[in-house]
Amino acid sequence: MVRVAIITGISSGMGRAAALYFQKQGFEVYGGARRVERLVDLKEQGIHTQVLDVTDKISVRALVDRTISEQNRIDVLINNAGYGEFGPIEEVPVENAQKQFNVNLFGADRITQFVLPKMRQQGFGRIVNISSVGSNIYSPLGGWYYTTKASLNMWSDVLDQEVKQFGIRSVIVQPGMTKSEWSKIAFKNAKKNLEDNSPYTGLLNKTEDLFSKINGSEATSEDLAKVFYQAATDIKPKRRYYHSIVDHGIVMVARTMPNTYRAILSKVMK
Repeated sequence: MVRVAIITGISSGMGRAAALYFQKQGFEVYGGARRVERLVDLKEQGIHTQVLDVTDKISVRALVDRTISEQNRIDVLINNAGYGEFGPIEEVPVENAQKQFNVNLFGADRITQFVLPKMRQQGFGRIVNISSVGSNIYSPLGGWYYTTKASLNMWSDVLDQEVKQFGIRSVIVQPGMTKSEWSKIAFKNAKKNLEDNSPYTGLLNKTEDLFSKINGSEATSEDLAKVFYQAATDIKPKRRYYHSIVDHGIVMVARTMPNTYRAILSKVMK
């Protein structure tokens, strides 16, 4: 029997790699992104693509309805669509913070609400939510991004408790630093958020320099696609999935020894 996965945000990075990897493993893959012109080659390779804006209820429903109409099942939902926007909390416009929540958290909720009735009818399903180690660790200027991911973690845990009675599980993948354009985009947005003559300019430069030097544990998008697959297919799923022991370790330090993590961060920021 063919398994079916819906993956959001497949135009680049981890989402794109996951779409290709899941297909290679025998899944019928449905997915989309706002930049539909970047989906042409995926469509040519047999992935079912369409324009998708996770902030638009009509767009989200169209993808789910198409999947059910053509396959009559949804085994896996990968909530991958998201982005990072950095900037000092004092200066980031609240509208920008709301936009990030609308994509990173409420976008996942929109499509999940449409997928759950079919999964309940089936008696099985797996929802994989792509969070970040930044849901537990933190650095200056990432306040709103980290908050969206921490919220996604809690949302996923509560959802899991509610739906496991129906044979459905909700789990979290927490990527660390990846070989992608993510940090460049985050800091490009941060510079846009700075006010003229901002007192945070020096901190931004220092933080951006720190991110550029953290590359020892970087994972490729293809590495993360395999973690997505494990989270989607493990018979006994874990609450959290990590690419490396380094990613897992720094999260454990931040969670269990917050003062130690803060001291380490202060030291590396000097």
